[in-house]
Amino acid sequence: MQRNQTSGVATLIRRPAILYPLVAVIVILTGFGGYALYNQRPVAVEIVAEEHDVPVRVFGLGTVEARIRSDIGFEVGATLVQLNADEGDRVQQGDLLASLTLGEQQAKLEKAKAALLVAEATVEKANANLGKTRAILAQKKDANARKQSLAGQSVVSRQSAEEALMDEAVAEADVAVASSEIKVAQAQLADAGAQLRFEETMLRHRKVVAPYDAIVIDRHKEIGTVVKAGDPIFTLIAADTYWGLAHVDEARAGFIEEGQRVDARLRSRPQDAFTGRVVRIGLESDRVTEERRVFIKGDNPPPRVYLGEQVEFWITVATIDAALLVPEAAVQGFDGRQGSVWTVESSRLRSRVVSFGHRTEDARLEIVDGLPHGASVVARIVSGFREGRSARVVEAVGN
Repeated sequence: MQRNQTSGVATLIRRPAILYPLVAVIVILTGFGGYALYNQRPVAVEIVAEEHDVPVRVFGLGTVEARIRSDIGFEVGATLVQLNADEGDRVQQGDLLASLTLGEQQAKLEKAKAALLVAEATVEKANANLGKTRAILAQKKDANARKQSLAGQSVVSRQSAEEALMDEAVAEADVAVASSEIKVAQAQLADAGAQLRFEETMLRHRKVVAPYDAIVIDRHKEIGTVVKAGDPIFTLIAADTYWGLAHVDEARAGFIEEGQRVDARLRSRPQDAFTGRVVRIGLESDRVTEERRVFIKGDNPPPRVYLGEQVEFWITVATIDAALLVPEAAVQGFDGRQGSVWTVESSRLRSRVVSFGHRTEDARLEIVDGLPHGASVVARIVSGFREGRSARVVEAVGN
């Protein structure tokens, strides 16, 4: 009897209709059990460790520029006959750099000098004539006084006395005319002097001198070229006025201030370290690239600098005494000020909204508020994170 029952059960198990569903149920139950066991096990996490004396640097890409740069040329047009400088030359303030043909300008200057001599002679002649008319007036006054006295004594006729009076009046008029002629002569002298200075100025316009101690960056024209007024002949930069122009993302530029330390690396000299300071921050950002211009004066520039060379700048905007820095990749919903991070609290995972301060050049954010006491911040998010799950710290990063 027992053998018959055992044989019946074995027969039922061997039937496919019963065997396959039973196996499927067992597999499913085993899978759910394994999945539940897997999800309940503590997840291994890396946490952020507190760091000290952390420099916060902002990166900017830019070029070498010159603070004082000038394109200089002539204020008149003529043929270029002299060039005394070339690219790379150092010139001193007042050095003659180029000149134009003098042409008719020299003749105009000589004519103005002659006109000035004539005007001076005219003034001298007018002064002499005034002295003469004054002498005649004095003589006529004496003669008139005598004749008027004699006429009262009936020694001379009335007609003779009247003629003497008239002669004195004419002499006075001659003195007035002579005085006016002096003013006219003086005005002509002033005009001649102004004309001479004008012609001298026009002659000086045919020469170009260095406006300051400079380095010649480029020579645009050659001897024999007919140039127009305003055509650039040389491009100059003031000696020792090199500075760097860095373009910094607006999102990172808020903490930049004048006087902050800058580390720089020239593209042509990557093995050398150069330093400087922020000396100016542009008041207008680029509306297309959304970048701010920052000007940097170097402390130890190389002996030879090339304008336009690409430079990498790192501006130290702050140094944090003690900081908890979480990688930006471990922050969810970051809006520039706040975001969510995962923390380990009492060996359990929690999601917390925290506030951030500085952002380091390696894309880590400084947590400044919102972190409960005793909580550790997760440095890297892995699959399986959920609120309340057990967590096991395996490593602390950032030491």
